[in-house]
Amino acid sequence: MPLIFSRISLWRSRFRAFTLIELLVVIAIIAVLIGLLVPAVQKVREAANRMSCSNNLKQIGTALHNYMGVNDSRLPPGGKFDSYTGNQGGDWNNDEGTWTFYILPYMEQESLYKLVNLNTNNAVGKIIGNGNQPHAVNDTFRYAKIKPYHCPSDGDNADKSMHNYGASMGPQCNDGGCGADIYAPWCQPATNLNMGYGWSPGAGNTFNTAEVRGAFNRIGAKIRLQNITDGTSNTIFVGEVIPSQHDHYWDGGWAHFNGGASHHTTIVPINYTTYNVGNCTGTNSRGQAVAADRSARNWNVSWSFKSNHSGGANFLFGDASVRFLPQSIDHRTYQLLGCRNDDQPVNLP
Repeated sequence: MPLIFSRISLWRSRFRAFTLIELLVVIAIIAVLIGLLVPAVQKVREAANRMSCSNNLKQIGTALHNYMGVNDSRLPPGGKFDSYTGNQGGDWNNDEGTWTFYILPYMEQESLYKLVNLNTNNAVGKIIGNGNQPHAVNDTFRYAKIKPYHCPSDGDNADKSMHNYGASMGPQCNDGGCGADIYAPWCQPATNLNMGYGWSPGAGNTFNTAEVRGAFNRIGAKIRLQNITDGTSNTIFVGEVIPSQHDHYWDGGWAHFNGGASHHTTIVPINYTTYNVGNCTGTNSRGQAVAADRSARNWNVSWSFKSNHSGGANFLFGDASVRFLPQSIDHRTYQLLGCRNDDQPVNLP
């Protein structure tokens, strides 16, 4: 009998319950491990997203070069719309798309490209109809999700028509003249940005390629590869953008000429915050209410390159290479990279 009790006592001593202090120590150890593991997982995930984003730009670069191969070495137009006369005229509502639309056949999306008949004499065949509203016949087209147009780091891609890559106009205003403080975000305190060598005071609505500083123009002009005299390896073609920081991205999506896909300037620094941080709200050009973080109204600032990656953004250069430029890049250097013909030496960071 004593032997039995001794065995029970031994069993209890071996399998006694945790004390509260021991339990708290175990929980603390687990919390520390989670605290170390989660950032590591997030870092790995962001590295994968950044690589995927880079691959998207490489695919876009290949498509642009294939387009030029059958179009007299010319890049696609930044944007087009019906009856545009070159002097701010024409019907803005009969949208004929932007560069992201014209490279669809070279992005393995030829069937989607053929859904829109640009040869029709009425607006039904256009991408965007009256009042910036897409025609019902083109809803399928407008809401098509083009995976290479989306950066996986942007969590604001619920709307399939959004895009995360914009063509570069270089150091040039996208709409209207450049005033001394035109780059101050509306609804935010004024912040002037110095303009570097090679910038153009003219707006992007021109057919005169001599007035175009970047590889693309907002509307009209088609830049030839031979006109990029700084060299394709020194000239930005396309960079990352964040749709939530501009109301116009919500108008017609990736295919809409006024959706921001071809308006972007290198005058504004990389990752320069342009969304409203105050109480300025309003509606976008489709008459929809704009949330506080989407009410930036200074287009010359809002249409700039920025990303959800920490410290900078991915950029596609004219030689189809992709580079990550830090947001700390020298402002003048950044603008020279945006300009296609400044004839100035530049050292990439």
